[in-house]
Amino acid sequence: MALTIGVDVGGTKIAAGVVDERGEVLARARRDSPAADARAIEQTIADLVTGLRAEVRRPVAGVGVGAAGFIDATRSTVLFAPNLAWRDEPLRGELEALLDLPVVVENDGNAAAWGEFVYGAGRDVEDLLLVAVGTGVGGGIVLDGRLHRGASGVAAEIGHLRVVPGGRLCGCGNHGCWEQYASGSALVADTRAAAEADPEGARLLLAGGPVEAIDGPMITAAARAGDPFACARLAELGRWLGEGIASLAAVLDPAAAVIGGGVSAAGDLLLDPLRDAYRANLTGRGHRPELQVRPAALGNDAGMLGAADLARRP
Repeated sequence: MALTIGVDVGGTKIAAGVVDERGEVLARARRDSPAADARAIEQTIADLVTGLRAEVRRPVAGVGVGAAGFIDATRSTVLFAPNLAWRDEPLRGELEALLDLPVVVENDGNAAAWGEFVYGAGRDVEDLLLVAVGTGVGGGIVLDGRLHRGASGVAAEIGHLRVVPGGRLCGCGNHGCWEQYASGSALVADTRAAAEADPEGARLLLAGGPVEAIDGPMITAAARAGDPFACARLAELGRWLGEGIASLAAVLDPAAAVIGGGVSAAGDLLLDPLRDAYRANLTGRGHRPELQVRPAALGNDAGMLGAADLARRP
């Protein structure tokens, strides 16, 4: 059974694992990410891969790297990575020289979508939309059983759909991007603002602490405990997500939308209002099949597992 190594490269950590064809992780390792030094990132990846190969003591057929950034159409060059020191970086060639193994480079959202498609919540469909709700909104698209990368390799930047013309300034430089309203960061910022405006309504969430102490896990925990204020904040986030997914469904018509990222830990407190908003905004509603909204199944391993499987498909 062929083994590959999947590597998930982020701004704070690099995680890697040896994965078999069934999606089982036979060994794993992680390091802090030297995000400001391109050569150091590559050497860290090489060290992780070398260590894992020695640990399993079995042949490894290739390496898949999922990186948070724009990857070119050949899956070789990182064109731009906002949280890493890669600019037009020929990552595939650099790593193949260090490792003497075939390497595939992919966007981290695409890798996570592929992981859920092959091993996770999308195993029974051919068309899938992954919406990863974390600091921003990331994603990936599988159409007709194939990862959709676009003409230049940078498709599925769904967090930068413009949903409010002239709206909030986004880190990408535009105004009104979806992730400014539908991300974990937006949830925290909007909840803090609402708590400042209505401290009495937010008293259970605040519990005597400062507004600045509110974070995502705190909001989720309060909502699970039945706090109406926290439930309303998650419902508002769900509304933004559902409206955006309805727009994406009008273009892509996926069978399933898989919701991942840290905020997905809220479960049905988020997903139920998301589903309601999706149905209310779906073009042709009542006269067409609806997609299924599903929680992601693989958690933080989705990108690593997806990258490992993509290494089998050069």
